[in-house]
Amino acid sequence: MDQGAPEREGYHRMYDFVIHPEWDSIGCETLYVKLLFADYDQGFAIVELLGEWNDVVHNDVMEVKRRLADPMILQGIQKFLLLADNLLNFHGGEEDYYAEWAEDCEAGWIVFLNARDQVLQDLRAVRLTPYVWAGERYRYSAWRVQDPLALCQAVDELIQKQLGA
Repeated sequence: MDQGAPEREGYHRMYDFVIHPEWDSIGCETLYVKLLFADYDQGFAIVELLGEWNDVVHNDVMEVKRRLADPMILQGIQKFLLLADNLLNFHGGEEDYYAEWAEDCEAGWIVFLNARDQVLQDLRAVRLTPYVWAGERYRYSAWRVQDPLALCQAVDELIQKQLGA
């Protein structure tokens, strides 16, 4: 590569935007992920989302479940913290993959942390709340400065309180 040329290899495109190669493509046209943390002993994973989650047109949940969650579940991850600060839109479809994912994580949970208001409305509208945790309680803007394991444990404690355990 020409030493004076800007580095362009590995960059992704979404609409008219260029996405840094540190974001992983998992087969979704408008959704990228970044695995920030995984503790296989404790069974926690933190995944940051970028873009648009679209089950209606692209069945993104299938790609997220098959390419990201399933391999991690096989390794003992049961608790998925999905950082939704940069999830701009959510278009839910059928609930089958969400139900399957929740069942696979029976001893754990799937949380959308910091989801935007319209994303929360869309989650409720397609009736995914039995499978995922999301809402005002799961807004925590200082997550970036929090120790990842401490953040996962704090979310776990919040869920346990809600369940009355």
